[in-house]
Amino acid sequence: MTSTSSRVWFVTGASRGLGAAIVRTLLDAGERVVATARKRDGLTAAFGADSDALLSLSLDVTDQSAVRTAVAAALTRFGRIDVLVNNAGYGDLSLFEESTAEDVFAQYDTNVFGLMHVTRAVLPAMRAQRSGRIFNVSSVGGIVGGASGSLYCASKFAVEGFTESLAQEVAPFGIHATIVEPGFFRTDFLEPTSVKHGSNPIADYAETSAALKAFYDSRSHNQAGDPVKLARALITLADAEQPPVRWCAGTDALAMVQAKIDSLQTELDAWRDLSASTDGDFDFREETGSSAWG
Repeated sequence: MTSTSSRVWFVTGASRGLGAAIVRTLLDAGERVVATARKRDGLTAAFGADSDALLSLSLDVTDQSAVRTAVAAALTRFGRIDVLVNNAGYGDLSLFEESTAEDVFAQYDTNVFGLMHVTRAVLPAMRAQRSGRIFNVSSVGGIVGGASGSLYCASKFAVEGFTESLAQEVAPFGIHATIVEPGFFRTDFLEPTSVKHGSNPIADYAETSAALKAFYDSRSHNQAGDPVKLARALITLADAEQPPVRWCAGTDALAMVQAKIDSLQTELDAWRDLSASTDGDFDFREETGSSAWG
């Protein structure tokens, strides 16, 4: 890893919310930053004109050509990318039956495929450097599902499976990939600009939908998490010699992840005998010396 003073960060979804807090914190810490968002005007309004430390680029992560162009511009300007923060995304908090197929495609297009497009474009430079850090911003909803999370949580579960696998693939090149699982943070994530609710209302779900929307509305801008503290934590993780593959942010996330671990252990123990009973006489691992996953 290069020294902190010469590190170059590439941040998506940087014009507001968590992304904006990350960019400001990085600049304050003396890092160099490529800040990207759908509209460059929002970046210049937030951070001012480009400088020796800042390059602002318009980028729609769902557009593969635009992604390649933005990464090329970053490399032309700074010569390297040391840290990628895949932060661009939004939440579709619809109950599944109140969503449409188009809603599903759109959620995955940004949260999953967009994240993959940017990662794919950045990896060749990191491999050539034999160093790099990738922070894929998931959510506590990437490990804990819940009502109204059928689309959003599914997309974040996908991010987690992708990142956990990618981490093993790129480790030989000195690249570390970390899943970031924030709980509720004080941003505009729950505002209409960042979240969607059911586009296909169904009478049977009306009471549940209304209650869930009221819950989220009451949380908006009242969340416990501090975006600046999360941003500082990312710098700490980037400095770590062996960063974690999975890292949760916030005491609420800690509690929810711990509850998920406990629930998994309880279910595993309760059904252990039935699980073990499905083995056949052929021992795949004994015959081949490995399992399907290594």
